[in-house]
Amino acid sequence: RFVGKNGACNVAHKNIREQGRFLQDVFTTLVDLKWPHTLLIFTMSFLCSWLLFGMVWWLIAFAHGDLDHSTRLQRDPAEGTAGTFVPCVTSIHSFTSAFLFSIEVQVTIGFGGRMVTEECPAAILVLIVQNIVGLVINAIMLGCIFMKTSQAHRRAETLIFSKHAVIALREGRLCFMLRVGDLRKSMIISATIRMQVVKKTASLEGEVVPLNQIDIQMENPVGGNSIFLVSPLIIYHVIDKNSPLYDISPMNLHHHEDLEIIVILEGVVETTGITTQARTSYLADEILWGQRFVPIVAEEDGRYSVDYSKFGNTVKVPTPSCTARQLEEDKSIM
Repeated sequence: RFVGKNGACNVAHKNIREQGRFLQDVFTTLVDLKWPHTLLIFTMSFLCSWLLFGMVWWLIAFAHGDLDHSTRLQRDPAEGTAGTFVPCVTSIHSFTSAFLFSIEVQVTIGFGGRMVTEECPAAILVLIVQNIVGLVINAIMLGCIFMKTSQAHRRAETLIFSKHAVIALREGRLCFMLRVGDLRKSMIISATIRMQVVKKTASLEGEVVPLNQIDIQMENPVGGNSIFLVSPLIIYHVIDKNSPLYDISPMNLHHHEDLEIIVILEGVVETTGITTQARTSYLADEILWGQRFVPIVAEEDGRYSVDYSKFGNTVKVPTPSCTARQLEEDKSIM
């Protein structure tokens, strides 16, 4: 199948030569990564910056000669009388102490044991640069984690479709029907639904299209493609002469192994304002001929109650065992 029941697309991208295009949009690449990779990059970005600036602080202390006077300064760090050696950063006597000072600067812990003095302008410049780098890393990682936790497909987890679709008579015409619902009380604003048939086709010239996508017209209780998804709705498609299902009967339905009907629901999440999309698909063996969805909305104590335990339940109804074409031809003869 092209689209899974959970909405995941069954497509593998291979032999992409222009991998550098992904680096041109680093933020989206980070958001698209899996959580273990994101957390690894998050951790390594901080560790590498701490180690890099730790090395810079150690080099500054080494160049200024702070490491030679570390023992005397550690005994009396507050000594500042005339003629006394003043280090660039107090209490740095090894690379370990320089690394700890780097962490304190970037995450603003500030234990107070180490501090930059006015002795070295280079140390003040490095302090400014490290603070800016730390703020940039924090902003990127915070934005990345926020986007990953608030991705639109998370909201789509509570948008549900019936496991099976059905074909039955409605208003004297054969219709393809499915049920869609929203488990949350917060609504999907400006929700629209559309449907496509995906199948392998061949042109008159012999060109084979493995995934030919054909839009088909959807109908719903409120008309058009927009729906008011406050309660589960039965969305249906009238199988007429413009429908790719026009010549399908219950006898040959399951012989269409390449037939797949994709349903796409889009809308804006009311609480976050983010556009979300939920998808599912139905293969030929997931389409039930001559059945109808049972009612699940009832009035109780002045309110409408929805019984989701019956969401996918169907019941058999009298339905002609012929194609929509044959049904229309019989009506025209009568």
